[in-house]
Amino acid sequence: MQDVDTLREELIGAVDTAADAGALEDLRVSALGRKGRITELMKGLGAVEPDKRRETGQALNRLKDEVQAAIDTRKTALDSVALDAKLLEERIDVTLPARPEARGSVHPITQTIDELVTIFGEMGFTVAEGPHIESDYYNFTALNIPPEHPARQEQDTFYLPPDESGTPRVLRTHTSPVQIRTMETVTPPIRIIVPGRTFRSDHDATHSPMFHQVEGLVIDKTSHMGHLKGCLTDFCRAFFGVDDLPLRFRPSYFPFTEPSAEVDIGCSRKGGEFRIGAGDDWLEILGSGMVHPRVLAHCGIDPTEYQGFAFGMGIERIAMLKYGIPDLRPFYDSDLRWMRHYGFMPLSVPTISGGIN
Repeated sequence: MQDVDTLREELIGAVDTAADAGALEDLRVSALGRKGRITELMKGLGAVEPDKRRETGQALNRLKDEVQAAIDTRKTALDSVALDAKLLEERIDVTLPARPEARGSVHPITQTIDELVTIFGEMGFTVAEGPHIESDYYNFTALNIPPEHPARQEQDTFYLPPDESGTPRVLRTHTSPVQIRTMETVTPPIRIIVPGRTFRSDHDATHSPMFHQVEGLVIDKTSHMGHLKGCLTDFCRAFFGVDDLPLRFRPSYFPFTEPSAEVDIGCSRKGGEFRIGAGDDWLEILGSGMVHPRVLAHCGIDPTEYQGFAFGMGIERIAMLKYGIPDLRPFYDSDLRWMRHYGFMPLSVPTISGGIN
């Protein structure tokens, strides 16, 4: 049988001089594999004289452990060298100017939300937020939406498994649950807007299963329909940048407001060109109304003492109207060409004094 010490020196020397991970793996297989040199020696222990068999077996086991340890050490060193080389090759000089084509831009949804917050912030509104996953109570019941209402059907609403207590859960279909949560925890007067994501089972050129809404809520002892009309008139004229933009309030029905009204803005479609402003046509833009007394009562607010108004609109819809975006679906396609066309410069921050557009 080959001398163990000689074999140790040979193998350890080969490990120490292995040039790369591939050569090291070949060496491991040739020494420790199923047909490796050390493995073959261990298979031949049966032919060794009985009085030397135990000593030889122990020596071969030590050799096996030493060679394996040397291979592991060398592998760690080679991996470290390879990593350093890769990092050196892929290094980036952060002091270089950004390439123009790689410059980021602000998404129209983000820009529109900033514009909404700016306008309503000047009117004294604050921003409120809430969870995307809501209970059936906050999404429907507390908003005076009856059990038989079509909005509760699975064809319109994404239902989730009940929580530990068995309470039904949904992906919120509007941001109105945040109004309920606010009225439950904040003592009037209340003046909030609620921008955020909402979810409905619908998808086409003008609808998306995930979209954004903004809702507003005012609760105090004196607000009335006239205040609602003035608030929305000022908002629409500031947002669209048309000082004399006409608004029309049409009677409507929403379970959570009474009376309710849909709001139209004036527009013109002459010559196949759509323009927002004074014209011979109208375009529905949002829904609104006075908060229903039952909704106030659900939240622990005395409807004989307090009243208020609420409104809501789709953020994608008003962004499409303002910026001439014809299709809703590209909002979520992550197309850089679309973003370069419709996106905004990062420092284009809307302000009342500097301009909303």
